[in-house]
Amino acid sequence: MNKLEADIIIVAGGAAGLAAAVAAAQGGARVVVFEKGATTGGTGNMGMGPLGIESRHTRLKQFKPTRDEAFEVFMNYTHWRVDARLVRAYLNKSGDTIHWLESLGVEFVEPASYFSSAYPTWHLIKPATGKPGPMASATMMKILTDRAKEMGVRILLQTPVQKLIKEGQRLVGVLAEDQAGETMEARGRAVIIATGGFGDNPQMIKKHTGYDFGRDLYSFRIPGLEGDGIRMAWEAGAARTEMAMELIYGMPEVMTIGPELHEACRQPHLLVNLLGERFMNEAILPNTTFTGNAIALQKDRCAFLIFDDAIREAMEKDFDFLSVVFPFPRIGDFRESIGKAREQGYQHLFTADTIAELSSRTGIAPGGLRDTVAAYNRSCAQGYDDLFNKEHRYLRPVKTAPFYAARFFPSAYGSLGGIKINYKTEVLTKDWEAIPGLYAAGTDACSIYGDSYVFVLPGNTMGFALNTGRIAAENALEYIRTPKSDFS
Repeated sequence: MNKLEADIIIVAGGAAGLAAAVAAAQGGARVVVFEKGATTGGTGNMGMGPLGIESRHTRLKQFKPTRDEAFEVFMNYTHWRVDARLVRAYLNKSGDTIHWLESLGVEFVEPASYFSSAYPTWHLIKPATGKPGPMASATMMKILTDRAKEMGVRILLQTPVQKLIKEGQRLVGVLAEDQAGETMEARGRAVIIATGGFGDNPQMIKKHTGYDFGRDLYSFRIPGLEGDGIRMAWEAGAARTEMAMELIYGMPEVMTIGPELHEACRQPHLLVNLLGERFMNEAILPNTTFTGNAIALQKDRCAFLIFDDAIREAMEKDFDFLSVVFPFPRIGDFRESIGKAREQGYQHLFTADTIAELSSRTGIAPGGLRDTVAAYNRSCAQGYDDLFNKEHRYLRPVKTAPFYAARFFPSAYGSLGGIKINYKTEVLTKDWEAIPGLYAAGTDACSIYGDSYVFVLPGNTMGFALNTGRIAAENALEYIRTPKSDFS
């Protein structure tokens, strides 16, 4: 059996794990990172940037919120169903973490919000190309990886941890499998779990959240995120938290149709369920969390955006909503785009010459859709939506053939929660006692959102990962410097 020793062992090298590795190395610890994949970064390679409260960027622009305001917004949003001490520790550290990342070489552009009623807390990363966008955070992951290696952190790729080692109540190491398939034993004084949740494990998703991947949920699947760290923590005595999906909404297999067409189908037009009924104010669509929640309550967790050819023509001139992620101001040729999607076998876009035909093709109840379109058109004519108070400027009738429909389901960035921690990121037992030497950071322990992602403060999940990674490292450093007798 191959053996090695370190002061702090980190399980997985994503955003939380790399932040922990760099912070621990800065504190003088010998650090080893076990990464299941062939590269570091994990989900952290896919994003655009973390949350930061009272960073120099927000302060220079006099952007709100302050740390106190952010805490109040966060806790009111979650109805105080979450760990307030942990939330406070994370938010208070988040601005400093932006500065810490800059000291390592990460560059940011002006903070952004995700939709008009959200706060500009989202610190978009400036990638190597210079233009922020999806996967810009891969630049940050590379910088963290490089800095970790420069400080002597040993990163073992394609070496998944399989089990935590305990002696008495204390964590003292891990067992892993190296690239040759041999068992490796690593001994250390503290272990930090940062494996990114279970977004690539449909069985865990079904068991712990109730969603059936590929039927009523089309979430992001980052290979390797199978809940390994959560399972190992439970085996070591960790208490369980509520587990959920970080819910949003979208069209299935969105990369098949491309982001431009997808954004065209997320504009504030008529939205109905399989009964043909409206169920929300479509002006809320940019808040993808709220929209995902609303769709999840419908029959078969399914919804359809309905619009006509006049609206199609208008979208080729200008969109109502511009996305920070995919900032297309319009769609060039909708009919050409939908034709290409169909050529590729895409089955979630529909065209029909009549509303009755559209009902038949989509499976929407014909009577319900007929009545809803008639009622909606009357609201458009009178300029007032007496059902959901939709803004006048978005009230456009559906009456000019051909008619279009786009089918949506809940989606998710990944999973949330599993391992119970305190504000020091110490892993807790069912009796709320810290397991000596065991810490958890990032998605595995992210149970601070209550029932909905706190999208009003964007950048939260990446922010939580980076900040709890740092917090875990700092507390692990303090722990390994404390005489063992102090824990007896």
